[in-house]
Amino acid sequence: MHAIEISKPGGPEVLQWVERPMPEPGPGEVLIQVAAAGVNRPDVFQRKGSYPPPPGASDLPGLEVAGEIVAGDPAAGGLKVGDSVCALVAGGGYAQYCVAPAAQCLPIPHGLSMTEAAALPETYFTVWSNVFQRGALAPGETLLVHGGASGIGTTAILLATALGHRVYATAGSDDRVRAIEALGAAAGINYRNQNFVSRIDELTEGRGVDVILDMVAGDYTPRNIDCLADDGRIVIIALLGGAKAQVDCGQILRRRLTITGSTLRARPVDFKAGIAQALRERVWPLLEAGTIRPVIHATFPLQDAARAHTMMDAGEQIGKIILTV
Repeated sequence: MHAIEISKPGGPEVLQWVERPMPEPGPGEVLIQVAAAGVNRPDVFQRKGSYPPPPGASDLPGLEVAGEIVAGDPAAGGLKVGDSVCALVAGGGYAQYCVAPAAQCLPIPHGLSMTEAAALPETYFTVWSNVFQRGALAPGETLLVHGGASGIGTTAILLATALGHRVYATAGSDDRVRAIEALGAAAGINYRNQNFVSRIDELTEGRGVDVILDMVAGDYTPRNIDCLADDGRIVIIALLGGAKAQVDCGQILRRRLTITGSTLRARPVDFKAGIAQALRERVWPLLEAGTIRPVIHATFPLQDAARAHTMMDAGEQIGKIILTV
């Protein structure tokens, strides 16, 4: 098969079109003929050498795919050979064929194309796990999303809004603010020319928000604490602003605040299977009804993965970038 490999740590030019042996599925796994694969920020970190794949995972980049099951043990996920699925994988998505745990495969929602389906697994697994499970966003509560125009951000806005929550989000330009408001955010905040702490204070009449989905960390952390309502929760999913922060622990004590976080890639299959089941029950009906739909910014042929990464590095996309096979 053909695939995209990372020849050495570096810029987009290190992504090389190569020939590789066909991967072989093991027990509980399926072989997927890939039609499309999502591009995500962790792929960029892996390309730069700062996010190695977990033990046993493919060294090829790519954390989500959509395609057809052609071999393996699909019955382990209640599926069969020939089914069209999208799947969360720990690596190997930038290829013509990819192995996935059957339990991490989900049927393509009716009405969605393969390209759209490839935009689902990484973002929807991440948002569901962190906003609704770890962050425990409850009925009537509010959410602040940092990086609202990203794939994760647009997904969080769409899903939380569809489930009845008031959502605020930050973005880096007025155009991106308008885009996230068009997706349903109650208000977008341009973090380049607005103080998001004071804006959240105004927008919530001093109450603050209940949950913050944060991919920045660093010096955002004390400011996030200032944005929280009593009993509020911060869920950190990336460290774009750095891994260290100074925080006022007195606020955490007095106001019963929670700072938590998670990564998904190295979690066991059983954990991800639980998320897949929750998505099938709670989110797939929204996708099939057309209530929500993934936001696709651009598509590139698989062999042009370097161009896709150049776009990701520029950080100007709204929603997802997809590679098609």
